[in-house]
Amino acid sequence: MALTLKKVAKLVRKGEHGRYSDNGGLDGVKGLRLVVAGKNAAHYELRFQLHGRVRWMGLGSARTFTLDQVRQRAKAARQLLTDKIDPLDTRRAERANEKLASVNKLTFAEAAQQYFDQHEGDWRNAKHRAQFIGSLRQYAFPIIGELPVAALDTGLVLMVLEQKVPAARSAPSGSLWATRTVTANRVRNRIEMVLDWAGVRGYRTGDNPARWTGHLKTTLPSRGKIAKVEHHPALTYDDLPGFFLALGKREETAAQALQFAILTAARTAEVIGAQWSEIDLEEAVWTIPAGRMKAGKEHRVPLSPVAVQLLRNLPREDSNPFVFIGPRQGGLSNAAMSKVLKRMRFQDAITVHGFRSTFRDWAAERTNFPNEVVEQALAHSITNAVERAYRRGDLFNKRKALMAAWSKFATTTTDGAKIIQINAALEHGTAAARS
Repeated sequence: MALTLKKVAKLVRKGEHGRYSDNGGLDGVKGLRLVVAGKNAAHYELRFQLHGRVRWMGLGSARTFTLDQVRQRAKAARQLLTDKIDPLDTRRAERANEKLASVNKLTFAEAAQQYFDQHEGDWRNAKHRAQFIGSLRQYAFPIIGELPVAALDTGLVLMVLEQKVPAARSAPSGSLWATRTVTANRVRNRIEMVLDWAGVRGYRTGDNPARWTGHLKTTLPSRGKIAKVEHHPALTYDDLPGFFLALGKREETAAQALQFAILTAARTAEVIGAQWSEIDLEEAVWTIPAGRMKAGKEHRVPLSPVAVQLLRNLPREDSNPFVFIGPRQGGLSNAAMSKVLKRMRFQDAITVHGFRSTFRDWAAERTNFPNEVVEQALAHSITNAVERAYRRGDLFNKRKALMAAWSKFATTTTDGAKIIQINAALEHGTAAARS
């Protein structure tokens, strides 16, 4: 007998295990069955044979579909079988098309935002984190932001990189790639990262149209040919003692932070983020945690006597963990030390980061310290995989001697006379710092 509404309800309610056929009567559908697995646990399935192979096709839960609805679905499948079309294959194809349609709806702007949200923790520097999505919003979104990520090709990527941009203070008008090459390459790299993410996620297929090697490299002019690589402006090491003298006469906290940055050859973010919990004045060591280092690895910095004395003379706030206190609650801003250079009228000649180059040049030309010791002092990553695997120590004792020599050089004139006074307190007779 064919299934009835009453019979289905009774079987489902009682949970009488088994398969119950709907083959009989005018309303029944050949191969349709109700499968009861327990109380209120039942579903429909269609048994059919095609090309000598028996297959089973699920048609839904008895709690979701009525008997009439299931019979309509079963009849539709039977109609396909009449034409030797497998209804299971047809359903899979329909679902694949639905997924593809859904994928095609994901725009580049949406993909970029999802990538950014999932990788936001990868950037330790808030400025770099903001630049990633900010540059895409400025240069990429207006052109490809609303386009499906699956549809992006080389032509569209080139439209972004070769768009016309107005003249700026440091660049003439022209294409983005020709006039702001560094920015353009960063945008290209970020597009590439987003599209790689989209490919892994199944939102697009094929090669990445934003890749450089073997692709855009053959189309766009080399960055080295159209944009001169500009390093951070740096002070010559011969001029450092005089500059350090002038810097030592300034009383603002940012100037003292810059002194500390010079004495330790540390990066801006490392200095302004320094906390007292990282510093052991007795042992003269500053231990920067991995989370604040560019290489993601803990870094110990040996502190010279001058650096220790500088720290001892700094003011402290009970509720403020930062070594260098900002004008507002917390520490200094990223631009605080740069503003000191601006007030000293050095902003166009040197940069804060450039003092690391000053240190590097001095170490190479005026000392016999091994290159690996100097590179370790700068917290540079070891690029050679073999060397990286075998070097386990951090050369701390050798770096201690290096930083002591650097401190002595920075705080002494060519004739040997002491020129640096750590802060205003020292200028008025407090114990002089010893190198």
